[in-house]
Amino acid sequence: MKSEKEIQSHDEAFLELGTKPVGRLLLKYAMPAVIAMTASSLYNIVDAIFIGQGVGPLAIAGISLTFPVMQMTAAFGSMVGVGASTLLSVKLGERDYDTARRILGNVVVLNVLMGVVLGALMLCFIDPILFFFGATEQTVSYARDFMVVILAGNVITHLYFGLNAMLRAASQPRAAMMATIYTVILNVMLCPLFIYWCGWGITGAALATVMSQALVLVWQFKLFSNKRSFIRFRRGIYKLKRSIVKDSLMIGMSPFLINLTGCTVAIFINKSLLVYGNDFDVASYGICNRFAFFFLMIVMGLTQGMQPIVGYNYGANKADRLKSALIKTILCCTAVVCVGFVMSLLIPRQIVSMFTTDERLINLSVHYIRILFCTFPLIGFQIAVTNFFQSIGVVKKSIFLSLSRQLIFLIPAVLILPHYLGVDGVFWSIPVGDVAATFTSAVLFWIEMRKFKRANA
Repeated sequence: MKSEKEIQSHDEAFLELGTKPVGRLLLKYAMPAVIAMTASSLYNIVDAIFIGQGVGPLAIAGISLTFPVMQMTAAFGSMVGVGASTLLSVKLGERDYDTARRILGNVVVLNVLMGVVLGALMLCFIDPILFFFGATEQTVSYARDFMVVILAGNVITHLYFGLNAMLRAASQPRAAMMATIYTVILNVMLCPLFIYWCGWGITGAALATVMSQALVLVWQFKLFSNKRSFIRFRRGIYKLKRSIVKDSLMIGMSPFLINLTGCTVAIFINKSLLVYGNDFDVASYGICNRFAFFFLMIVMGLTQGMQPIVGYNYGANKADRLKSALIKTILCCTAVVCVGFVMSLLIPRQIVSMFTTDERLINLSVHYIRILFCTFPLIGFQIAVTNFFQSIGVVKKSIFLSLSRQLIFLIPAVLILPHYLGVDGVFWSIPVGDVAATFTSAVLFWIEMRKFKRANA
């Protein structure tokens, strides 16, 4: 009887996804996610700024080399978190509340298992991994000092991101936003304290990252322990259920492959930069990448806000609302990346100078940032379409689009262009991949829209 009362009291919050105006819903769900993802990107930028200004330019190169390692661990975390949160949205749309409750428990168990095993394995082989990813004798110590702390707290990171994804899907986007904001505030407070006052350097930056996530994770556990919450911790939800694990991992395969191919691309780029350039070129790529990451995280926030709306209406068979949510998201994503494009043209030196005072590194980064951002306005459309297919569980198309930009188009360009353009060719390979991937996304998007039109007819 208690279960029926819970369903009746919380059903209205979920039903709004299928009834209220799409634009208003997108604003409600996307804005907290955008704020959270913006804060999350600032989280990475702040680390790089403190490390660059407080440790030195080679430390920026070292931290850049940790990016593919962190993407690899994030790939496994996102496969569970994003996949399960999408499944939760669909199950709520189908009103399969028993499965929806069990998804939360399965997410916790999977993240603990994956975080512990992956973190331990990578710690055992940290030096070979870093050298494989492009470290040199000058930069490996910086990368090692940072990653040892990050990997030691890997299970904390997995649980933190996994539960935040569940908060968004369980109609608590504001709580998910606040969790990310709290993490950033704590990191900004702890980072200079550990780097400058304690004198721990790059290790202090990593420790600030893990500690801020751990403190917010305690708050997330408190939220999911609230007896008034419909989706909460309770007995009987922690036993792994084969259908939940399978469906979550299948749906999450798209973000998993995005992160994994991103890791692969980073390896190719770092190694090519060292072949045709030096550690300063690697550091320049790290600076440019973090600036681009700021706008990409906002775009990801918009698509995360779209996810529960699309997932619910797909489960409820409301095709018109699906199309409306997608089109509005594409327009917003394109506007965001266009801002980044304009900034890269008008104020590149001011942007780069935040990270370093080294004049050689500044000049290199200004040159490279203009190359990287020349096709940036196209990326918003490609990411939105890819996440749309993921949100409705169309796994094959989502996986293909995830692979297309980085694996199918970008890596061949990285292997070919530097032979003719030198180190500039490494950077030009990214715009080439963007153009090809956007065209591919447009074709698949047009095919899918025709299907929706036939469904409406």
